[in-house]
Amino acid sequence: MTPFLRLTGVAASLPLSDVDTDKVVPGRFLKRMSRNGLADTLFHDLRFDKDGRPIPSFVLNQVPWTQARILITGPNFGCGSAREHAPWALLDFGVRCLIAPSFADIFRTNCFKNGILPITLGQAEVDRLSDTVSLPGTAVLTVDLEEQVILSHKDHIPFAIEAVRRRALLDGLDEISRTLAFDDLIARHLTRTEAEHPWLTTDPASILTLAAESAGEDASTRVDSITTAR
Repeated sequence: MTPFLRLTGVAASLPLSDVDTDKVVPGRFLKRMSRNGLADTLFHDLRFDKDGRPIPSFVLNQVPWTQARILITGPNFGCGSAREHAPWALLDFGVRCLIAPSFADIFRTNCFKNGILPITLGQAEVDRLSDTVSLPGTAVLTVDLEEQVILSHKDHIPFAIEAVRRRALLDGLDEISRTLAFDDLIARHLTRTEAEHPWLTTDPASILTLAAESAGEDASTRVDSITTAR
């Protein structure tokens, strides 16, 4: 996962409430299993007409917001189903930061897992930023995660992120990477467990064989057939 330290880029305003994940990525595109190549599915039914042509009035089809790296939107963004394709599509388009009054809980968690920073601000602050970035000349924002502040040409807006999530984004660590950071401790635990409780780590076939040997020849024959089948 790419570390998130300080992002400077074009911000787009999408002032809609209750944008569910089916609007972010329509369900018919969920058969795609790769994280790559989903940019064209992002807000597909809002960005394109029934013939696949871009709708000029949609903000992400307008310059400079075609290059948006930050999206400012309305409350309860990402509600609906918990599809992880939603943050995948945002990331594939280039969006690494979302700003809204609130997010659906599972969607917000999925953003952190995929290296997207979801920032929650008050409605008045969101409206002020939306107004700022609605003009091409002032559409660029800077989001500084180290200092936890959003900078525009006229604003300096602080925000708060949970310490553990902030650290993971700064270090570029997803949950698997954070677990692997403890690989020495995990290895020592496994070694100790094998020494102190060998029956927990012994191959099941070996346990069957030992039990069968204790039970007699007929049982051993049955175990041999089981282990051969395995």
